[in-house]
Amino acid sequence: MGVLNVTPDSFSDGGSYPSPQSAVEAGLAMATAGAHIIDVGGESTRPGSLSPGAAAERGRVIPVIRELRRVSTVLISVDTSEPEVMRAAVAAGADMLNDVRALTRPGALEAAAEAGIPVSLMHMQGTPETMQRGPHYRDVVEEVLAFLRDRVAECVAAGIPRESLILDPGFGFGKNLEHNLTLLRHLDVFVAEGLPVLAGFSRKSVISQLAGDPQVPSSERLGGSLALALHARASGVRIVRVHDVPPTVQAFRIMDGIESNS
Repeated sequence: MGVLNVTPDSFSDGGSYPSPQSAVEAGLAMATAGAHIIDVGGESTRPGSLSPGAAAERGRVIPVIRELRRVSTVLISVDTSEPEVMRAAVAAGADMLNDVRALTRPGALEAAAEAGIPVSLMHMQGTPETMQRGPHYRDVVEEVLAFLRDRVAECVAAGIPRESLILDPGFGFGKNLEHNLTLLRHLDVFVAEGLPVLAGFSRKSVISQLAGDPQVPSSERLGGSLALALHARASGVRIVRVHDVPPTVQAFRIMDGIESNS
């Protein structure tokens, strides 16, 4: 899954695409490089960020989704929590919903049920504005898993087929370094739920923390991003959300070659 943030303030690629056409060109390049899904987002969810509002978000993502759908058959995901944006994105050609708030906003469950397309449900403690202010858990794996199970049950009750759901533990969303490491070591627990698992840790601060240099900028975290992507793959994760598509695809193809000759 290639990350295509059409925002002015996302933590790594905010402001990278000054026009819808430049974003579409970037999405097409990701697809050519081997991305199976392009995830289009119009709201920054970096720590401390505020929601731009549904109207601004819709204005950012819909022109990109509409044009990307016109010129490509690549699967398109919309990264949103807003029911209004979900409906508009589906009408414009989106194939998947990716919600960091796991359809908890009023009307989101209904919008997703109407859409009839796959939905990724992510765990987040708090909100983007508050999530990194002392996150705490008694047992991070147990609590994240319980939350996702509850959301799956709510989705099924709302008419969304279980087989359309995807689980995302939410790396970096209301988690400190130890929480993220514990989740990384127990990805198999989420895979064992029998639903596809999505993992997103591309360029996140956990990489510079683990590398021993918190000052490493997001643009220089490729090595760590690849290491985590390969770990996720080995753990059974089905979808890895990344900024750097070509090197990630290359790393996966190398692993495919090794495994096919083992």
